[in-house]
Amino acid sequence: MFWINAKRIIKSGFVSFWRNGFVSLASVLVMTLTLFVIGSLLFIGAIFDASLTQLKDKVDVNVYFVTTAPEGDIFSLKTALEGLPEVSEVTYTSREEALIKFRKRHENDQLTLQALEELDENPLGASLSVKARETSQYESIATFLQGGEYLAGGTTPIVDKINFFQNKVAIDKLTQIINSSEQFGLVITVFLVLASVLITFNTIRLAIYTAREEISVMRLVGASNQYIRGPFVFEGIIYGIVSAVITLVVFYPITFWLGPTTETFFGEINIFTYYTENFGQVFAIIVGLGVVLGALSSWLAVKRYLKV
Repeated sequence: MFWINAKRIIKSGFVSFWRNGFVSLASVLVMTLTLFVIGSLLFIGAIFDASLTQLKDKVDVNVYFVTTAPEGDIFSLKTALEGLPEVSEVTYTSREEALIKFRKRHENDQLTLQALEELDENPLGASLSVKARETSQYESIATFLQGGEYLAGGTTPIVDKINFFQNKVAIDKLTQIINSSEQFGLVITVFLVLASVLITFNTIRLAIYTAREEISVMRLVGASNQYIRGPFVFEGIIYGIVSAVITLVVFYPITFWLGPTTETFFGEINIFTYYTENFGQVFAIIVGLGVVLGALSSWLAVKRYLKV
Protein backbone atom coordinates (compact mmCIF):
# COMPACT_ATOMS: atom_id res chain seq x y z
CA MET A 1 0.00 0.00 0.00
CA PHE A 2 2.83 2.37 0.86
CA TRP A 3 4.54 1.93 -2.50
CA ILE A 4 1.26 2.35 -4.37
CA ASN A 5 0.59 5.64 -2.61
CA ALA A 6 4.18 6.77 -3.18
CA LYS A 7 3.88 6.07 -6.92
CA ARG A 8 0.60 7.99 -7.10
CA ILE A 9 2.10 10.95 -5.22
CA ILE A 10 5.12 11.04 -7.54
CA LYS A 11 2.91 10.77 -10.63
CA SER A 12 0.60 13.53 -9.38
CA GLY A 13 3.63 15.72 -8.64
CA PHE A 14 4.92 15.34 -12.21
CA VAL A 15 1.46 16.03 -13.66
CA SER A 16 1.15 19.21 -11.60
CA PHE A 17 4.67 20.26 -12.63
CA TRP A 18 3.87 20.00 -16.32
CA ARG A 19 0.35 21.39 -15.98
CA ASN A 20 1.70 24.63 -14.47
CA GLY A 21 4.34 24.95 -17.19
CA PHE A 22 5.06 28.69 -17.29
CA VAL A 23 4.79 29.16 -13.53
CA SER A 24 7.01 26.13 -12.97
CA LEU A 25 9.52 27.60 -15.44
CA ALA A 26 9.68 30.84 -13.42
CA SER A 27 10.35 28.91 -10.22
CA VAL A 28 13.03 26.80 -11.88
CA LEU A 29 14.79 29.84 -13.34
CA VAL A 30 14.94 31.73 -10.05
CA MET A 31 16.04 28.64 -8.14
CA THR A 32 18.66 27.92 -10.82
CA LEU A 33 20.02 31.44 -10.39
CA THR A 34 20.18 30.91 -6.64
CA LEU A 35 22.02 27.61 -6.95
CA PHE A 36 24.33 29.10 -9.57
CA VAL A 37 25.35 31.89 -7.19
CA ILE A 38 25.88 29.39 -4.36
CA GLY A 39 27.97 27.18 -6.64
CA SER A 40 29.95 30.19 -7.83
CA LEU A 41 30.72 31.06 -4.22
CA LEU A 42 32.12 27.53 -3.80
CA PHE A 43 34.47 28.05 -6.74
CA ILE A 44 35.47 31.56 -5.64
CA GLY A 45 36.18 30.24 -2.17
CA ALA A 46 38.38 27.50 -3.62
CA ILE A 47 40.30 30.07 -5.70
CA PHE A 48 40.80 32.38 -2.73
CA ASP A 49 41.90 29.50 -0.51
CA ALA A 50 44.43 28.37 -3.11
CA SER A 51 45.71 31.95 -3.51
CA LEU A 52 46.01 32.45 0.23
CA THR A 53 47.80 29.12 0.64
CA GLN A 54 50.18 29.99 -2.18
CA LEU A 55 50.90 33.38 -0.63
CA LYS A 56 51.41 31.84 2.80
CA ASP A 57 53.93 29.42 1.32
CA LYS A 58 55.89 32.31 -0.13
CA VAL A 59 55.71 34.54 2.93
CA ASP A 60 58.41 34.26 5.56
CA VAL A 61 60.35 36.41 7.99
CA ASN A 62 63.69 37.33 6.46
CA VAL A 63 66.45 38.36 8.86
CA TYR A 64 69.19 40.33 7.11
CA PHE A 65 72.56 40.62 8.85
CA VAL A 66 75.20 43.30 8.68
CA THR A 67 78.21 42.40 6.56
CA THR A 68 80.45 42.21 9.63
CA ALA A 69 78.23 39.72 11.49
CA PRO A 70 80.28 36.69 12.64
CA GLU A 71 79.06 33.45 11.13
CA GLY A 72 79.09 31.79 14.55
CA ASP A 73 76.65 34.35 15.95
CA ILE A 74 74.37 33.86 12.95
CA PHE A 75 74.28 30.10 13.49
CA SER A 76 73.61 30.66 17.19
CA LEU A 77 70.56 32.73 16.25
CA LYS A 78 69.53 30.07 13.74
CA THR A 79 69.66 27.42 16.48
CA ALA A 80 67.63 29.64 18.83
CA LEU A 81 64.97 30.17 16.17
CA GLU A 82 64.76 26.45 15.38
CA GLY A 83 64.05 25.87 19.06
CA LEU A 84 60.89 28.01 18.95
CA PRO A 85 57.64 25.98 18.76
CA GLU A 86 56.23 28.49 16.23
CA VAL A 87 59.03 27.89 13.71
CA SER A 88 58.80 25.14 11.11
CA GLU A 89 61.94 25.85 9.07
CA VAL A 90 64.97 28.16 9.09
CA THR A 91 67.09 28.50 5.93
CA TYR A 92 70.55 30.11 5.98
CA THR A 93 71.88 32.08 3.00
CA SER A 94 75.54 33.02 3.14
CA ARG A 95 76.99 36.27 1.79
CA GLU A 96 78.41 34.43 -1.22
CA GLU A 97 75.08 32.78 -2.02
CA ALA A 98 73.31 36.14 -1.64
CA LEU A 99 75.74 37.68 -4.13
CA ILE A 100 75.18 34.88 -6.64
CA LYS A 101 71.40 35.28 -6.39
CA PHE A 102 71.73 39.06 -6.73
CA ARG A 103 73.77 38.69 -9.92
CA LYS A 104 71.23 36.26 -11.35
CA ARG A 105 68.29 38.57 -10.59
CA HIS A 106 70.04 41.47 -12.31
CA GLU A 107 71.71 39.57 -15.15
CA ASN A 108 69.99 41.85 -17.69
CA ASP A 109 70.85 45.04 -15.80
CA GLN A 110 74.38 45.82 -16.92
CA LEU A 111 74.52 49.15 -15.08
CA THR A 112 73.87 47.48 -11.73
CA LEU A 113 76.41 44.74 -12.45
CA GLN A 114 79.06 47.28 -13.42
CA ALA A 115 78.46 49.22 -10.20
CA LEU A 116 78.82 45.97 -8.26
CA GLU A 117 82.14 45.21 -9.97
CA GLU A 118 83.54 48.56 -8.90
CA LEU A 119 83.14 47.67 -5.23
CA ASP A 120 86.12 46.18 -3.49
CA GLU A 121 84.10 43.63 -1.51
CA ASN A 122 80.74 41.89 -1.33
CA PRO A 123 78.20 44.50 -0.09
CA LEU A 124 75.58 41.91 0.81
CA GLY A 125 75.16 40.32 4.20
CA ALA A 126 74.01 36.84 5.12
CA SER A 127 70.35 36.19 5.89
CA LEU A 128 67.96 33.74 7.53
CA SER A 129 64.58 32.83 6.07
CA VAL A 130 62.17 31.81 8.84
CA LYS A 131 58.90 30.01 8.11
CA ALA A 132 56.21 29.74 10.78
CA ARG A 133 53.82 26.86 11.26
CA GLU A 134 50.86 29.26 11.10
CA THR A 135 50.61 32.73 9.58
CA SER A 136 49.45 34.21 12.88
CA GLN A 137 52.72 33.12 14.51
CA TYR A 138 54.99 35.38 12.46
CA GLU A 139 54.38 38.31 14.75
CA SER A 140 55.62 36.43 17.81
CA ILE A 141 58.73 35.38 15.86
CA ALA A 142 59.39 39.00 14.90
CA THR A 143 58.90 40.02 18.53
CA PHE A 144 61.45 37.40 19.58
CA LEU A 145 63.94 38.74 17.07
CA GLN A 146 63.39 42.37 18.01
CA GLY A 147 63.81 41.62 21.68
CA GLY A 148 67.16 39.85 21.32
CA GLU A 149 70.53 41.37 22.09
CA TYR A 150 71.71 40.44 18.58
CA LEU A 151 69.36 43.14 17.23
CA ALA A 152 69.95 46.19 19.41
CA GLY A 153 70.78 45.29 22.97
CA GLY A 154 74.36 44.24 22.51
CA THR A 155 77.40 46.40 21.86
CA THR A 156 77.69 45.15 18.29
CA PRO A 157 74.25 44.30 16.87
CA ILE A 158 74.44 41.84 14.00
CA VAL A 159 70.92 42.19 12.52
CA ASP A 160 70.46 44.86 9.87
CA LYS A 161 66.67 44.56 9.32
CA ILE A 162 63.65 42.24 9.54
CA ASN A 163 61.05 42.31 6.73
CA PHE A 164 58.12 40.93 8.75
CA PHE A 165 55.88 43.99 8.55
CA GLN A 166 56.04 44.33 4.75
CA ASN A 167 54.84 40.73 4.33
CA LYS A 168 52.24 41.10 7.06
CA VAL A 169 50.54 43.89 5.10
CA ALA A 170 50.18 41.64 2.02
CA ILE A 171 48.66 38.77 4.00
CA ASP A 172 46.31 41.04 5.95
CA LYS A 173 45.07 42.70 2.75
CA LEU A 174 44.35 39.39 1.03
CA THR A 175 42.59 38.07 4.13
CA GLN A 176 40.48 41.23 4.27
CA ILE A 177 39.52 40.87 0.60
CA ILE A 178 38.50 37.25 1.16
CA ASN A 179 36.40 38.11 4.22
CA SER A 180 34.67 40.99 2.40
CA SER A 181 33.93 38.76 -0.61
CA GLU A 182 32.48 36.07 1.62
CA GLN A 183 30.24 38.58 3.40
CA PHE A 184 29.03 40.06 0.11
CA GLY A 185 28.40 36.57 -1.29
CA LEU A 186 26.44 35.64 1.83
CA VAL A 187 24.17 38.68 1.47
CA ILE A 188 23.47 37.89 -2.22
CA THR A 189 22.85 34.23 -1.40
CA VAL A 190 20.37 35.04 1.38
CA PHE A 191 18.51 37.42 -0.94
CA LEU A 192 18.25 34.84 -3.74
CA VAL A 193 17.26 32.06 -1.33
CA LEU A 194 14.39 34.20 -0.03
CA ALA A 195 13.36 35.03 -3.60
CA SER A 196 13.40 31.32 -4.55
CA VAL A 197 11.36 30.34 -1.50
CA LEU A 198 8.83 33.12 -2.17
CA ILE A 199 8.36 32.27 -5.86
CA THR A 200 8.12 28.52 -5.24
CA PHE A 201 5.76 29.23 -2.36
CA ASN A 202 3.41 31.16 -4.68
CA THR A 203 3.76 28.55 -7.42
CA ILE A 204 2.59 25.81 -5.06
CA ARG A 205 -0.21 28.07 -3.83
CA LEU A 206 -1.36 28.48 -7.44
CA ALA A 207 -1.14 24.72 -7.97
CA ILE A 208 -3.28 24.18 -4.87
CA TYR A 209 -5.87 26.63 -6.19
CA THR A 210 -5.87 25.00 -9.66
CA ALA A 211 -6.39 21.54 -8.13
CA ARG A 212 -9.01 22.63 -5.60
CA GLU A 213 -11.76 20.52 -7.19
CA GLU A 214 -9.56 17.42 -7.25
CA ILE A 215 -8.66 18.04 -3.62
CA SER A 216 -12.34 18.27 -2.71
CA VAL A 217 -13.02 14.94 -4.43
CA MET A 218 -10.08 13.29 -2.63
CA ARG A 219 -11.41 14.56 0.66
CA LEU A 220 -14.86 13.10 -0.07
CA VAL A 221 -13.45 9.66 -0.88
CA GLY A 222 -11.40 9.67 2.34
CA ALA A 223 -7.88 10.28 1.05
CA SER A 224 -5.30 10.76 3.81
CA ASN A 225 -3.69 14.13 4.53
CA GLN A 226 -0.29 12.82 3.39
CA TYR A 227 -1.78 11.62 0.10
CA ILE A 228 -3.35 15.03 -0.59
CA ARG A 229 -0.30 17.07 0.44
CA GLY A 230 2.36 14.75 -0.97
CA PRO A 231 2.12 15.72 -4.68
CA PHE A 232 2.59 19.42 -3.92
CA VAL A 233 5.65 18.83 -1.75
CA PHE A 234 7.08 16.50 -4.38
CA GLU A 235 6.42 19.15 -7.03
CA GLY A 236 8.63 21.53 -5.07
CA ILE A 237 11.34 18.84 -4.89
CA ILE A 238 11.13 18.51 -8.68
CA TYR A 239 11.80 22.24 -8.99
CA GLY A 240 14.92 21.83 -6.87
CA ILE A 241 16.23 18.78 -8.75
CA VAL A 242 15.64 20.29 -12.21
CA SER A 243 17.28 23.56 -11.12
CA ALA A 244 20.26 21.69 -9.70
CA VAL A 245 20.76 19.65 -12.87
CA ILE A 246 20.60 22.80 -15.02
CA THR A 247 23.10 24.52 -12.73
CA LEU A 248 25.56 21.60 -12.87
CA VAL A 249 25.28 21.42 -16.67
CA VAL A 250 25.86 25.19 -17.04
CA PHE A 251 28.92 25.04 -14.78
CA TYR A 252 30.68 22.57 -17.09
CA PRO A 253 31.31 24.88 -20.09
CA ILE A 254 31.85 27.93 -17.86
CA THR A 255 34.54 26.26 -15.75
CA PHE A 256 36.06 24.71 -18.89
CA TRP A 257 36.36 28.17 -20.43
CA LEU A 258 37.67 29.82 -17.24
CA GLY A 259 40.06 26.99 -16.31
CA PRO A 260 43.17 28.21 -18.18
CA THR A 261 42.52 31.79 -17.02
CA THR A 262 42.34 30.86 -13.34
CA GLU A 263 45.48 28.75 -13.70
CA THR A 264 47.32 31.70 -15.27
CA PHE A 265 46.23 34.32 -12.75
CA PHE A 266 46.06 32.23 -9.58
CA GLY A 267 48.92 29.82 -10.22
CA GLU A 268 48.06 26.44 -8.78
CA ILE A 269 44.31 26.09 -9.34
CA ASN A 270 42.46 25.28 -12.55
CA ILE A 271 38.78 25.81 -11.81
CA PHE A 272 37.70 23.19 -14.39
CA THR A 273 40.02 20.61 -12.84
CA TYR A 274 38.65 21.52 -9.42
CA TYR A 275 35.09 21.06 -10.71
CA THR A 276 35.74 17.65 -12.24
CA GLU A 277 37.83 16.35 -9.35
CA ASN A 278 35.32 17.53 -6.73
CA PHE A 279 32.19 16.88 -8.79
CA GLY A 280 30.74 14.52 -6.19
CA GLN A 281 30.97 17.14 -3.47
CA VAL A 282 29.64 19.93 -5.72
CA PHE A 283 26.82 17.66 -6.91
CA ALA A 284 25.80 16.79 -3.36
CA ILE A 285 25.79 20.44 -2.26
CA ILE A 286 23.89 21.81 -5.27
CA VAL A 287 21.32 19.02 -5.49
CA GLY A 288 20.91 18.88 -1.72
CA LEU A 289 20.27 22.62 -1.50
CA GLY A 290 17.90 22.44 -4.44
CA VAL A 291 15.84 19.68 -2.84
CA VAL A 292 15.81 21.46 0.54
CA LEU A 293 14.74 24.78 -1.01
CA GLY A 294 12.00 23.17 -3.08
CA ALA A 295 10.69 20.95 -0.30
CA LEU A 296 10.75 23.76 2.28
CA SER A 297 8.93 26.21 0.01
CA SER A 298 6.29 23.64 -0.86
CA TRP A 299 5.82 22.56 2.75
CA LEU A 300 5.30 26.16 3.84
CA ALA A 301 2.73 26.73 1.07
CA VAL A 302 0.89 23.49 1.84
CA LYS A 303 0.82 24.26 5.54
CA ARG A 304 -0.50 27.77 4.87
CA TYR A 305 -3.06 27.19 2.11
CA LEU A 306 -4.00 23.53 2.12
CA LYS A 307 -6.19 22.87 5.14
CA VAL A 308 -6.91 19.14 5.31
